[in-house]
Amino acid sequence: MKKINESLIIEKKSKFYGYRYEIENIEEIETILKELKNTHKKAKHICYAYKIGNLERKNEDKEPSNTAGKPILDVINHNELNNTLIVVVRYFGGTLLGRGLLTRTYSKAARDLIN
Repeated sequence: MKKINESLIIEKKSKFYGYRYEIENIEEIETILKELKNTHKKAKHICYAYKIGNLERKNEDKEPSNTAGKPILDVINHNELNNTLIVVVRYFGGTLLGRGLLTRTYSKAARDLIN
């Protein structure tokens, strides 16, 4: 496993920390997620998506359906990435963002890790 990049987006006081990793297997994903959960103990959501070969998964971590993991996975697929894990850690800033802004922000956090 190798961290490729990280980023930060602030949207209406919510902070979105993005992390991109090059991965080889699911065990590496579990290790990375455990490490991020320890680092970001006060985070409200730790959402992610990954692709290893034909295996794709996404996780919304209690965000509204398809507003976090799906846009992250869409960015992975749009850029034809493989052996890639993207995690976006959200600290809630006190203002609800709504489905549209939430989806756009998670998508932007993922895109920023690639560009």
